[in-house]
Amino acid sequence: MAITGRSHINASFTTFGDPSVTEVMVNGPGSVFVERDGRLQRADVRFADGAHLLHVIDRILSPLGRRVDEASPMVDARLADGSRVNIVLPPLVLNGGSISIRKFPKRSLTLDTMVRQENLSPDMARLLQIAARSRLNILIAGGTGSGKTTLLNAVSQHIDRDERIITVEDAAELRLQQPHVVQMETRPPNIEGVGHVPQRELVRNALRMRPDRIIVGEVRGPEAFDMLQAMNTGHDGSMSTIHANSPRDALFRLENMVMMANLSIPLRAIRMQIASALNLIVHIERMRDGIRRVQNIAEIAGMEGDIITTRELFAFHYRGERNDSTIEGEFVSTRMRPDFVGRAARYGFSRSLLAALDIGGA
Repeated sequence: MAITGRSHINASFTTFGDPSVTEVMVNGPGSVFVERDGRLQRADVRFADGAHLLHVIDRILSPLGRRVDEASPMVDARLADGSRVNIVLPPLVLNGGSISIRKFPKRSLTLDTMVRQENLSPDMARLLQIAARSRLNILIAGGTGSGKTTLLNAVSQHIDRDERIITVEDAAELRLQQPHVVQMETRPPNIEGVGHVPQRELVRNALRMRPDRIIVGEVRGPEAFDMLQAMNTGHDGSMSTIHANSPRDALFRLENMVMMANLSIPLRAIRMQIASALNLIVHIERMRDGIRRVQNIAEIAGMEGDIITTRELFAFHYRGERNDSTIEGEFVSTRMRPDFVGRAARYGFSRSLLAALDIGGA
């Protein structure tokens, strides 16, 4: 099915309105793929030619006040419905042009919904609820498309409605439900190369806005240093996501990002700052059956010598595959008593926390 030149991109892709489709990927005029229910598949649509693809790209960007051309062949933007679009043109790609559109649900998923989808267990969900209510600093790690932002949205729903929250993002994706939220979004440079406002400046400015919590949509550079500073200076309950393949990998990446901000800080000092700032690392992964599952929930347990130590609280244990190719496994508590039991007790959650971890005693 060819896409007509006059129709808007959302109307053109007959699959775009399908709630099971979460991403649309154009790899040139004749190659369009979608992600449906966590699996990639070729879509029955195509563009007439490269000129037609460029025309559709222009139709996407014009209402946003953005442009892309040979002089500036990449753009990352947010559509009116909240979806995120990334466009890359030749000579950076060799197939005539690339479009990636990541859709977001009209309503944020809750932890209860994620439990029903087998993304995590009821006890893991309860632990994350308590962590949010008890103002723990949480870092959610995972690969591209693993569901980090979805999980962050779900956890953030358990923040007290009386708190003032400042969010910092490259492209606004978070949908917080609290009434007192200020959303900040980075600004790319204009055609003259000026006016760029990076995440680090926004995080620094957020500290001047009397936040109770700061939520950084994704930490990916030197703003990691300022985020850790915020977590260490009274902004408990702050949250962020990071691209990483495990809790340990997340710590290594965070170290590297802090060194990008200030190369003069000794590595041991960086690790001490990370250990004192973070409480929980949650690792989520999209598995080969298309289901996103929380693989680990680990507590930062402090330092041993020069090494940050972690304490695994929950893990997903792989068992095999069912006949329908879905993965079989179970979410298991390690029954380790976390250090933040005392903090949870101050908020009235110690018994509920220990029950979620299947630990006896108060």
